[in-house]
Amino acid sequence: MFTSGDAGLAPWLFVLGAAVLGLALSPVAEVLIAKYLPRLGSLPTFRIRMTTAALTGLVLVAFSLRFGMSLVLPAFIFLAVLGVQLARIDVAQHLLPNPLVLMLLAGGFVLFLVPGLSNHQADDLLRAVLGAVILFAGYLILGLISPGGIGMGDVKLAAPVGLYLGYLGWSQLFYGGLLGFILNGVVTVLIVSRKNRKRASEVAHGPSMLGATAAIALFLV
Repeated sequence: MFTSGDAGLAPWLFVLGAAVLGLALSPVAEVLIAKYLPRLGSLPTFRIRMTTAALTGLVLVAFSLRFGMSLVLPAFIFLAVLGVQLARIDVAQHLLPNPLVLMLLAGGFVLFLVPGLSNHQADDLLRAVLGAVILFAGYLILGLISPGGIGMGDVKLAAPVGLYLGYLGWSQLFYGGLLGFILNGVVTVLIVSRKNRKRASEVAHGPSMLGATAAIALFLV
């Protein structure tokens, strides 16, 4: 996080760079996904690509303001770029592709290794791993109890979500996991009532999980 001691325009140039980075990385991610995961279909429409790029840039600006030029920022840049893509795919296809979920989990862990080891914050890294296991196990139990409400894609996504929330803290893990269900409940009520859908399972749960993770990272310090 930037402090009052940061001089001149440097913080704002950094934030502007984060926005530009988001606008640049989003289309690159879409091209790579279309190329290496052809079963997801071709590139989305121009309007969707622009919306996705703008959202990615906005999230990167928020993360850059929150974490500043710290060693943990690359992990959250990775979360922003890949998380927005996962949310887009889940909304469009009700699918959370295993390769992307695994990439978010593995990439997040590798990127957390840098601050975890260089700053002697091994406790944060261990908590992140435990967070991934705990949230995955919790979603797995819910998925087995209520397969119509929680899909296996959501269960798998719980692991990287738990990794990020766990790295931030135990409170973040608890409230982030809870907020994901609250957001999904609100979105479900709005979509079902407006579009006359009959089943809550028709509403993607992944975007709420990812949105809750971003919100907790930004606002729960």
